[in-house]
Amino acid sequence: MAALALALTACGGTATTPGSSAPGAAAVPDRLEPLPAPQPALPVTVPSADGAQVTVTSADRVVPLSGSLNEIVHTLGLGRQVVARDITATFEQAARLPVVTRGHDVSAESVLSLRPTLVIAETTSGPGEAIQQIRDAGIPVLVVTPAKSLDDVPRRIDTIAAALGVKEAGAQLNQRTADRIATVRKDIPATSGKKPRVAFLYLRGTASVYLLGGSDSGAASLLEAAGAVDTGKDSGLGKDFTPITSEALAAAAPDAILVMSKGLESVGGIDGLVKIPGVAQTPAGMDRRVVTVDDGVLLNYGPRTDQVLSSLVTQLYGKAA
Repeated sequence: MAALALALTACGGTATTPGSSAPGAAAVPDRLEPLPAPQPALPVTVPSADGAQVTVTSADRVVPLSGSLNEIVHTLGLGRQVVARDITATFEQAARLPVVTRGHDVSAESVLSLRPTLVIAETTSGPGEAIQQIRDAGIPVLVVTPAKSLDDVPRRIDTIAAALGVKEAGAQLNQRTADRIATVRKDIPATSGKKPRVAFLYLRGTASVYLLGGSDSGAASLLEAAGAVDTGKDSGLGKDFTPITSEALAAAAPDAILVMSKGLESVGGIDGLVKIPGVAQTPAGMDRRVVTVDDGVLLNYGPRTDQVLSSLVTQLYGKAA
């Protein structure tokens, strides 16, 4: 289940406004806003999350092994140097790139066939044999710790910018991202009563997977930034995800339910969602209050996090931030 949770870090955006029974138009744009292309200052040697020291001599052919990493490299202005993508990199600029990873399952042969000068992986990328095979071929592999909260955004950008030899671009992107997140948070409507309680559900109806997010799901930081309460965390669910039960949902008592758009589609939309045991008995189920964000962006914690946050705020409070 932990592996499944970590595979969720690429998820993204439409939603229903309060009381609505059909998806609205609060989608996160599927196109990035890259900075002007910087000139990498290489070589550099940087620490990798797996304890290695990685020397990068060229950023001409970069292979990011997750959608989130790909998004950061593109937004730093180095999209032309990216030669592959993970299946979760769904934004427009990456659409035509060959897929070399699916759900953190790396094909070393596919990666090596593209003659990369740098591979950027998550600690969850694997199998380990594939990562080692790439390293054994003489390719620098930088491993980055996954993001779980807003606090991780600047760290991730700084780490990748340093490895690419574009530290100034990293600082500029961090400032832009922080400013935009601050703007969204400043405009969150003041609530006269209690904060909205939101349950994050991971759904894959085709596989009969129905999970309730806990404190380590990655959604808590976003929900709290939007002025809401993550009911899984508030209920004391310390793990990333727990199978949904009527008892757990009753204890959570969410006012709204947050799901990924493909997950909602997989259970037949809101009509199917309320048929999951326990959902219809919650305040959210009775009011059909569902917030959705696209699978490719929800938990990325990167340059579009402000847009994710704005979408959540729009859907939770019924007005644009």
